[in-house]
Amino acid sequence: MTTTQQALLPGTRRALLHRIAVAQAEGRAPSLVAAVVRDGQAVWHGARTSVDGHGPDETVQYRIGSITKTFTAVLVMRLRDEGLLDLGDPLEKYVPGTGAGEAAIAQLLAHTAGLAAESPAPWWERTPGSLRPELSDVLGEQPLLHPVGRRHHYSNPGYTVLGTLVERLRGAPWEEVLRDEILEPLGLHRTSAQPEPPHAGGWAVHPWADAMLPEPTEDLGRMAPAGQLWSTTADLARFAAFLARGDDRVLSAESVREMRTPAAPAEAADVVDGVTYGLGMQLQRRDGRLLVGHSGSLPGFLANLTISVEDDVAAVVLANCTSGPLLGAVGADLVRIVAEAEPRIPEPWRPLREVDSTVLDLVGQWYWGTHAFGVRASADGLITLAPLAGDGRRARFRTNGDGTWTGLEGYYAGELLRPVRRPDGSVSHLDLGSFVFTRQPYDPEAPVPGGVDPEGWRGIG
Repeated sequence: MTTTQQALLPGTRRALLHRIAVAQAEGRAPSLVAAVVRDGQAVWHGARTSVDGHGPDETVQYRIGSITKTFTAVLVMRLRDEGLLDLGDPLEKYVPGTGAGEAAIAQLLAHTAGLAAESPAPWWERTPGSLRPELSDVLGEQPLLHPVGRRHHYSNPGYTVLGTLVERLRGAPWEEVLRDEILEPLGLHRTSAQPEPPHAGGWAVHPWADAMLPEPTEDLGRMAPAGQLWSTTADLARFAAFLARGDDRVLSAESVREMRTPAAPAEAADVVDGVTYGLGMQLQRRDGRLLVGHSGSLPGFLANLTISVEDDVAAVVLANCTSGPLLGAVGADLVRIVAEAEPRIPEPWRPLREVDSTVLDLVGQWYWGTHAFGVRASADGLITLAPLAGDGRRARFRTNGDGTWTGLEGYYAGELLRPVRRPDGSVSHLDLGSFVFTRQPYDPEAPVPGGVDPEGWRGIG
């Protein structure tokens, strides 16, 4: 990937630099590096450091902690797309005897399997992985803390289980599968399970004094699929572009879109905060935009990857301290700065290549009872049903090739829209999951459920 600093305006570049400079200074991070991606390419890289005369660049590795989980989730989705598993399958089908076998693969991906947040003591992030040689050592005697599927409860052991699932179905170690199926195809040559020079050292910064203590670097062993990886801002910029657009060499755009779709029931506090979880990806509503990605931390390191798919802007932020700067806020701000200072220029409007008269029969105004809706056809072959005013149920629909359409999102996701035609071929009404849409409110010429009063519309008198 070519980093083109000139791709952003000088004012935008200064605003980005100011944001990471404030984060490094106020967060007291030994170093902090960041990158911004736009239109699938890295367009800015910045760094701040406490070491005079030396600044890390986009090739320096930092430990990325739980961003590793997104890599593991991609491997699982590849298995699904190849037909080797179904996301609804129970874990027991592939990894028997765990004590958590009733949990579905999708529930493990979304942290709704009911598993504990951590493995049994001692703290796995700061002790050798050799202390937990078997999956039973990671899960403990009582793996389940909550009913399966009832709540979102973030679980590091859950992703250890998913790593084991990958190994069982591929017949190879997780690290090897990761390299062959994600890192090599995407050109992530500076992402690895073990640190490779040049790499940053991890530090703990004293909370009440400007002093530092080096953190140990442990090999996480079986817990590796939950947080082992080291990477760079350049590699994570490429990975961010992949998560926004897909790459058929690794995972299709449709499958990465599925990963970005909410998959976990939200706690009340999550609803207030506007956060939820997909399949290996965190989602949040911030500054009026939907952000997806993942954060990560291990002793000595913090990491964040944030993507606004709608703006086609992503940010990567890495620091080498155990605590300090709030990298999630920094990543969101970097995205906002670019999206607001240099809004995405839309593609030119283009008309349909061919006009289908049966589709034109559907466009225009329709009524569900007395609620006014509009149907539009777009050049991508989809039709959109939306209220003409205010909020309400809206969705895009794709054609099934037989005159019917299937909803793609929201209330109508998966629901069938069927235009019902009169003997002369004209459209009488639309049947959408038993809802009848007519050209006039309660059109007496259409089969409105419950019928239409024969005296018609009237006033009070």
